Amino acid sequence: MRRFAIKASIASARRSASLFTILPVRADGAALRPGDGVAALLWLPAIGALLGAVAGLPAGAIRQWAPHAAPLGAVLAVAALAVLTRCLHLDGLADTADGLGSRAPADQALEIMRKSDIGPFGVVTLIIVMGADVAAAGSVAGNAWSPALILAVAAATGRVAAVHAAVRGVRSARSSGFGALVADGVPVPAVLAWTAGVLALGALLALAAGIPAGWVLGPQVAALGAAWLARRHAQRRLGGMTGDVFGALIESATAITLAGVALWLGWRCG
Repeated sequence: MRRFAIKASIASARRSASLFTILPVRADGAALRPGDGVAALLWLPAIGALLGAVAGLPAGAIRQWAPHAAPLGAVLAVAALAVLTRCLHLDGLADTADGLGSRAPADQALEIMRKSDIGPFGVVTLIIVMGADVAAAGSVAGNAWSPALILAVAAATGRVAAVHAAVRGVRSARSSGFGALVADGVPVPAVLAWTAGVLALGALLALAAGIPAGWVLGPQVAALGAAWLARRHAQRRLGGMTGDVFGALIESATAITLAGVALWLGWRCG
């Protein structure tokens, strides 16, 4: 029984990497069965932390050996994270901005979000969010490798916001798509466990970066709170969650965490 549970857990991790990253990982089976989407989603924060750390390596390396070019390292780090995730969540952010920004009724807004093109709201939102990511990653205080560590925390925090949005009681806006696979599927204990886990990760990596733990925990809590408000707004406007909304929550909570850490450190160290 234990061996079966371990095998199922590994399969879920592989499926999560296959769904949410560019990594050449083949998942078992072509189609998702009931429960597979939720199991994959529950691995997403851990995968996000790993991707954030890897993506932040260019920023850390440049800061270590060419500190005058730190802004370039921040650009490379944010670009690397986008590539590693196949721009999947950024696409969801843009589509959600277009749908909600249209102020159209729910069915029309969902149709706008389904289209493959990108509108003005999506373009502006991407510029603002990615610009904030770059500016924040380039100005985080601490040791040379603090951008990589804080980007890992921010990426994990953003993905915990997606876990929150799939909690029991939050339904899907559509009968198909990724939102329908995971919405209303995550039990409350799992949400609480991941929340505690990502805050513990933030505290540990903050200390590793030479930053007081509270200076990272505050922005994390603020990001998760803002994501909760955004989720409630999407529920009211769209009638529930969609895959695009999950992506928007991930990107916005990641950006808020990064920006919050940079602003807090700038104020405390200024």
